Amino acid sequence: MKKKILVTGGAGYIGSHTIKQLGEAGYDIVVYDNLSTGNAKSITYGTLSVGDLADRQQLDRVFAEHDFEAVIHFAASISVPDSVVSPLAYYSNNTANALNLLHCCQQFGVNKFIFSSTAAVYGQPTDNPITEDTIPEPLNPYGSSKLMSERIIRDYALASDLKYVILRYFNVAGAEVGGTLGKTQPAHHLIAAACDAALGKRPSMSIFGTDFDTPDGTGIRDYIHIDDLARAHLDALIYLDRSNCSSQILNCGYGQGYSVRQVIEKVKQISGVDFTVIEAERRAGDPACVIAGAERITETLGWKPRFNDLDLIVRTAFAWEKKLISNSTQQWAVR
Repeated sequence: MKKKILVTGGAGYIGSHTIKQLGEAGYDIVVYDNLSTGNAKSITYGTLSVGDLADRQQLDRVFAEHDFEAVIHFAASISVPDSVVSPLAYYSNNTANALNLLHCCQQFGVNKFIFSSTAAVYGQPTDNPITEDTIPEPLNPYGSSKLMSERIIRDYALASDLKYVILRYFNVAGAEVGGTLGKTQPAHHLIAAACDAALGKRPSMSIFGTDFDTPDGTGIRDYIHIDDLARAHLDALIYLDRSNCSSQILNCGYGQGYSVRQVIEKVKQISGVDFTVIEAERRAGDPACVIAGAERITETLGWKPRFNDLDLIVRTAFAWEKKLISNSTQQWAVR
């Protein structure tokens, strides 16, 4: 019998890529998503239940209708600047709704939980690479809301038979290597925004901060390809099936940092377009340098990155954004 998995936020960017790999691996999937930022067309396997995690009655019904083996929890608000402006919304969606989901796990006896967290929980550590032993000190409500959820998961696990894997993502980028999936929402992250500028979908793009304490003055980030990150969730599920497994917090990154300027130059090189770049002030809550110490995920899960290459990450992202323009043009022509 196929193992049935509940995936919250499965219609989103990371969720949809993970579902594709789960489906190809033979899992039976139920997606729970309010489609506020996700796209139902991105769901390639399983069934969709449209609903909000704040709706406990509907969430209870979904759990009652299915015998879930595990939960993978993606659904969340993820914009650092938005979290600074609207902190209560982030604590509601990211923390309170995670609590609702854990209540259902308790009520219906689901004892395997994979949580989508973030490197934003670390804030700005003095040392890089950042390991899982680095003391979390978030700089913004987004990171704080995720860290609170982590602590709730940990405390509940200590009082129950729940086993969990918390995956702290660094900067996720790119599109599925086969070209079938990618971002469907407007671009906010650097690589997608730069691709949009190269394709003329926006008149320019901005560098937020050129006075960081980094070699070229711009922020440095560790970029992980979406397909490698999706694979980490599949590996986490396999890990939680081990009889002797223990709960884990694991970084998801490559241990390689690139500056904002380096990324923009790579997009210009691949696209062949010298698009306009505007230098702007720093955004509140943005750290200077964030690089993953990612040895533990390889040692614990056996996860091995296959796409650790900025050129490939940018090429897949650019190809996907170009494909979206082509599809939009074709649909308009048909009408």
